[in-house]
Order: sequence, then structure tokens, then C-alpha cells
Amino acid sequence: PDEPPALHLSSVTFAYGPGAEPVVRDLSLTVPRGGHLAVVGPSGIGKSTLAGLVAGMLTPGEGSVWVDGRSVRGQEAVARRVLIPQEAYVFTGSVRENLAYLRADAVPDAELAAATRAVGSDALIERLGGLAASVDPAVLSAGERQLMALTRAHLSYAPLALLDEATCHLDPVAEARAERAFAARPGGTLVVIAHRISSARRADRILVMDGPRTLCGSHAELVERSELYRDLAGNWGPANGINGTSDPALTARDPDRVDPVAGPRLAGDGGHVVAHRPVGQMQAVRYLGDGSAPGGE
Repeated sequence: PDEPPALHLSSVTFAYGPGAEPVVRDLSLTVPRGGHLAVVGPSGIGKSTLAGLVAGMLTPGEGSVWVDGRSVRGQEAVARRVLIPQEAYVFTGSVRENLAYLRADAVPDAELAAATRAVGSDALIERLGGLAASVDPAVLSAGERQLMALTRAHLSYAPLALLDEATCHLDPVAEARAERAFAARPGGTLVVIAHRISSARRADRILVMDGPRTLCGSHAELVERSELYRDLAGNWGPANGINGTSDPALTARDPDRVDPVAGPRLAGDGGHVVAHRPVGQMQAVRYLGDGSAPGGE
């Protein structure tokens, strides 16, 4: 028999409360194994909500979500997907412990090094002092924490990776390197909540979210068919993403190619970090693949 797709949504509707207007309405979507989907839309339209549904952190009011042929709410699906939110979680411990957190087996140093090179965190790891060095999350920038979390997810065995603006503090070159590393994982499938036109154009298909209306297609198809997508693409700036208004500046003193913005202080050891979201969207608590369910804001 044919293998099931990596991700399948069937007539999914979700609202934050019984009387609330649905954020996602009657959405059906299939992403094949090895596929690369970008999700775009205005801020607060429900992109992170969709990521929460796919990650099994939110339960649809109607419809169903399947990951690799398994119900996303079942335990079998937990190991099949990993969500990397915008506010990346790094804990007090060694670099090795942070990177190998999602692996139950011992990860060889050579595999760790290969992952850092692929994702683009190798310069950061070297600057921190190598795999055995201690990590203080409070002294890392938001972009540095994102590189650590991306490398951790890349090392996981989960074939479906969900990047919920997980590269927003990286410059366009570093973002492209990280996304291409995930797209190149053997048997891997990538879903990206995109915030740059360059990120969307790297995908096989693009899902445009506009309230209850959605449209899926290639960049060229959507330019022809979607006024919203044309507007978003125009606001993002040139297709290369380098001069777009949402792209962080790259300075000569930024050798790791990350945006040196001081992020919030993260709890060192106390559970998993809360990823802050706009009002009406979910809080991605315990994003590291354990399937716990947060409440809405």
C-alpha cells in the first residue's frame, strides 16, 4: 500500500472558545513526505495556531490532523514531529546537553559537529568553547538561542519539522542555510511559518492564510491568483530578502550572522519556555515534542 503523507489536515476548524470566531475554518491540506510548505499571512491571522494544531498542542473543534498516518493527538505521533517556536528554549547545561536534548540515545560528537555545520551554528559553538562548554541562556542573543534550538531539532529523529518563525532573529543568509539544512534531511518534511519572501520562495508550495480563506500554490501561481500574497510579497521587499524591511541588519561585528538583539531572560532549568504570541494565538508551552496542551491567551 502507498505510504501516508507526512501531514494531512481534513476539514479542520479551530476557535479559541465556544463563542469565538474560528481562527482556522474548514482547512484541508496534504503535505507529502519530503515536502516543503511555507505558511504566510498577516500578523495574528492564525499561522501559529496552525502550527499548534499540527504539533498536537491544540485540538481542532472539527476535523482531524494526521502526521505520518497517525492521529496528531496520539502518542505515536509525538516522535514524528518537532516544533521550533520563535522564542527558542536553551537551558543551563553544556552545549552537548542542549543540542542532544531530543535524543534518547548517545549522539556521537561527529554527528553533533555535522549538524552544527549544516544548520550554521558551528561558529557559535566554537565561540562558546565547544561541545563541553557550559551555556548560560541569559547571555545568548535571541538569534543565538534560535541557532541552538534549530540544531537540536535537526538532530532529532522527528521527520516533520515545524519552524514557527524560528529564524526571525537570523539574517537572510543564515536563515537560508538553516532552512536548506532541514529541507535536505533524508526523509524529512518541512513546514515553515515564513516572515520573509525569500523563505516562502524556497518552499515547494505556499499556503496563504487570510482569515477563514486559504489558498495554496507555488509563488508564481499565488502572484497571479492572490491579491493578499502580492501585497505581502511587496511589503517583504525584493525577492532575495536582503533589502526587505523585515530583514535584520548584518554588521561587521556579527560573525555568527545572527541579529544581536538581547532576548528575554529564560528560565535555566524549570521546564520549557513559553513562546510569546499575539493576543488570540496560542502559547507554545513545552514545545520540545512532548505533546502537552497549553491554553490560549
